[in-house]
Amino acid sequence: MHKEIIMSNDKVFSMPFAKVFPLLIAKAERKGRTREEVYLVTTWLTGYTAEQLDALLESNADYASFLKGMPCPNENRRKINGSVCGVKLGEIDDPLMLELRYLDKLVDELAKGKPMEKILRK
Repeated sequence: MHKEIIMSNDKVFSMPFAKVFPLLIAKAERKGRTREEVYLVTTWLTGYTAEQLDALLESNADYASFLKGMPCPNENRRKINGSVCGVKLGEIDDPLMLELRYLDKLVDELAKGKPMEKILRK
């Protein structure tokens, strides 16, 4: 069982950022939120600028490189809690997977209509 989890993590991390990020945007847009709002929560979480995100979308970077290369991870990301895909954030041991799930959680909150001030833990 543990090997299966590692293998699926490797598969997720090796996916092109340019393929994954548009899926997050589409998820938010289906619920009436905007691309700009996804960029806002992503820049808040990671420290990337919008221009850097655009450059990553034009590159061959994989999702792991995006996560490992975060210029300035927001300290308040540790305030993000709850569950993503049935997994409690507090129970995730893999630091890279936790970063991935933080972004998933922010986009979920966005899609659920949560106010931006609460999403950004202000």
